[in-house]
Amino acid sequence: MDVSVGSSQPEVSVIVPARNEEASLGECLRSLVSQTEVEFEIIVVDDGSTDGTRAIAESFTGVRVISAGALAAGWTGKNNAVASGAREARGTWILFTDADTVHRPGSLARALAEAKSQGGDLLSYSPEQVVTTFAEKVVMPVVFAELAAEYPPEKVRDASSGIVAANGQYILVRRAAYEAVGGHAVVAHEILEDVALAKAFRRRGLRIFFRYGGDAVRTRMYRNWEQLREGWTKNLALLFPHPARRAAMIAGWWLVAWLMLPLPVAAVALFLRIRGANFGLGTTLLATAFGPPVFAYLLVRSERAHATGTVSWKGRDYKAAANAPAPGSIQDAKQVLGTGC
Repeated sequence: MDVSVGSSQPEVSVIVPARNEEASLGECLRSLVSQTEVEFEIIVVDDGSTDGTRAIAESFTGVRVISAGALAAGWTGKNNAVASGAREARGTWILFTDADTVHRPGSLARALAEAKSQGGDLLSYSPEQVVTTFAEKVVMPVVFAELAAEYPPEKVRDASSGIVAANGQYILVRRAAYEAVGGHAVVAHEILEDVALAKAFRRRGLRIFFRYGGDAVRTRMYRNWEQLREGWTKNLALLFPHPARRAAMIAGWWLVAWLMLPLPVAAVALFLRIRGANFGLGTTLLATAFGPPVFAYLLVRSERAHATGTVSWKGRDYKAAANAPAPGSIQDAKQVLGTGC
């Protein structure tokens, strides 16, 4: 069943928050409006853009464009934007996806079918990461290799593991479950809202399905070193417990690998760890050779930024919790969400 965007009875509402995304939004929307085999609507939430973002969104027939509205105290910009979109949504499922994503043909219907077959209340994909510049190729594979080590998808899917994660670039939720946990209002202040939302679902005993989703969606998160540095400074200290310890470990491993090249056991082990991040062979080799010390720098920079109490993203400053609980466990989620249940 082919679909006209903006169906009066959508099964899925696709919500795209966008703040100054003119470089990527057009390709994202072209990939979304061409989805088939499911009734859906697309809502773009313009989050105070000052470039051509809104005009690009309005150029797509059937795409609804709304404004995020004023940013209330205690809310981050993205949480405010996606919550605004959710209030306008009519679907029984909601897909939250970023403006820098590109969706493969038929992926929306396949994701919905997978969520249903897995009994998932929240399905999240970690997209294929597109890297172009030297900085992206050096840093991104190391970051995602470490994320895969910290949040193995099979552990995230296991409710008894205590490990919880989601990737905010692609989160598909059953609307009734989303509303039951309180939606993004319950994580309004969270900088790392995707993991916090997943924790809220897990605390309610709801089913989370998480995997690498390169067959469904790809993204280019950052387009230059400045964006990359600011973005990971905002997030890395929240993603990894004991950031300084991890930075020392990965930098030390890299140093030993270089010092012992005639006996390349450490170098091979490091390569195999980074290889698990689903990047090409050439990029993995480049990241193995140069990436770990840059990752360590960004991790320490992130920890220091959060310790000072302020991080920045897209022209906004956010208060960071200097003593935020380490990520990954249900007990941590109780502190993050401000409850004791």
